[in-house]
Amino acid sequence: MALQATPYKVELNLTDLDRGVYENLRFTVARHPSETEERLAVRLIAYALWYDEQLAFGRGLSDVDEPALWLKSLDDRVLHWIEVGQPDAERLTWCSRRAERVSLLAYGSLRVWQGKVLEAVKGLKNLSVAAVGQEALEELARDLPRSLSWSLMISDGALFVTDERGQHEIPLEWLLGER
Repeated sequence: MALQATPYKVELNLTDLDRGVYENLRFTVARHPSETEERLAVRLIAYALWYDEQLAFGRGLSDVDEPALWLKSLDDRVLHWIEVGQPDAERLTWCSRRAERVSLLAYGSLRVWQGKVLEAVKGLKNLSVAAVGQEALEELARDLPRSLSWSLMISDGALFVTDERGQHEIPLEWLLGER
């Protein structure tokens, strides 16, 4: 019997001072059986960073032809393809051919990945890459409750998440392009 995805109820109070976005969002997101809590947290951070009312979660790990998040036009063109993790250069090139804009929110130990992948994709004009601070991410993602309530503020490129355990500053470093 196949393992089922785990649903998470999310209440996200988003304050993005950099873009003038103020939203109180409620939604359910599924965590794939092979997905870590860290990856789920990064998907939620990416959702907030590039929030648009039409932005949707893709099937991600369940379907390699879909991203973690995407924004589609009414005629089904992919306007913004958002990946998380450490995809290889081939994957990023493949994604850049399918969307007008591609963003990556990378996390984990990035030193080796940066040396191999970033150099190979720096010529892609529609790609931007940001890295999440690993220690802060681990703290935020530790023992995520199934019912999440986050207040997430973005100001001058800095990201702050407040949950029932307190406030977490999540450092972001732009490795390629910009938000």
